[in-house]
Amino acid sequence: MIRRLALAVGAAALLAVPATAAAAPTEKAPTPTEKAPKKQEVPKATVTIDVQHLSGGKAQILDTVPVVGTLKPFVPGQHVEVNFFRNGKEVVGRKVAVQQGPNETGTFEASVVVKEGGKYAVSAHHDATAALGADSTVRKSWTVSFPKLNPGECGPVVQAFKSHLARMGYVSGGGDCFTARLGREVLAYRKVNDMDRTKKAGPGLVKAAFEDKGGYHVKYPDAGEHAEVPLDKQVLVLVKDGKPFAIYPVSTGKPSTPTITGHYEFYRQEPGYNSEGMYYSFYWHNGYAVHGYAEVPNYAASHGCVRTFIADQPRIYEQLHYGESIYVW
Repeated sequence: MIRRLALAVGAAALLAVPATAAAAPTEKAPTPTEKAPKKQEVPKATVTIDVQHLSGGKAQILDTVPVVGTLKPFVPGQHVEVNFFRNGKEVVGRKVAVQQGPNETGTFEASVVVKEGGKYAVSAHHDATAALGADSTVRKSWTVSFPKLNPGECGPVVQAFKSHLARMGYVSGGGDCFTARLGREVLAYRKVNDMDRTKKAGPGLVKAAFEDKGGYHVKYPDAGEHAEVPLDKQVLVLVKDGKPFAIYPVSTGKPSTPTITGHYEFYRQEPGYNSEGMYYSFYWHNGYAVHGYAEVPNYAASHGCVRTFIADQPRIYEQLHYGESIYVW
């Protein structure tokens, strides 16, 4: 009797359990027609660039060359790397932000100042991001032109031209204008480099100076501070630490009264003008001196002395010293 009652109670408990609990849960199998969701594709990028402010494929020295570009499509938060090259070597890289432009196109800008001669180029690259793909441009190139500089002309090109001359020892003075002093240094440069003996600064000469070409080669680099006068060049060169620090155009002795050659030392000064019209004379042998004079032609024309321009001589007078060597050949 007790056993029958227990069986009846157990059967009733089983009947009281909900059908969902009694059966194990099962997942619904996908039907053959259902597909897994696709991942969102990153759009491809297209980068373009345009080099501006060129004339015949050239930029003038010291010009700023702007580069404008596009990135399609526009996606917020993108950047482009713009790289500038000179003679095949990278000179600067700029990472610039892309701004929203028209027709769902992004825009960007960068620029470079052309400070030296050579062949320049630029390219742009967009690295892939989570929102936009990668793309690069080919390099676009240009070359550099140099202007003719005229007396009285002023500006940054003249100022930089003076700076390059000064590096080589042609003391052309400060400022940004083509002065008479600069003209004399152009003459000295031309004499050193066996060019026509004028004060004209044509494009070729300007280009060479910007490339730091055309300096004077010191003959006695180990002679300490001294002066050199190569008669074929018709220049006076002041040397310190083996390098020229001042170069002046001069006129030496004409064939009938040639300048004496050799190694001498400065031993006597004479300020102002003397009875012969010699100005601020510094003597190095008997009556031979470095002095200013009213006439300094582009060829040997003196009575044996080293003539300098009146405007240059006071400075030269201060730069020379007693006992200092002068070499003439």
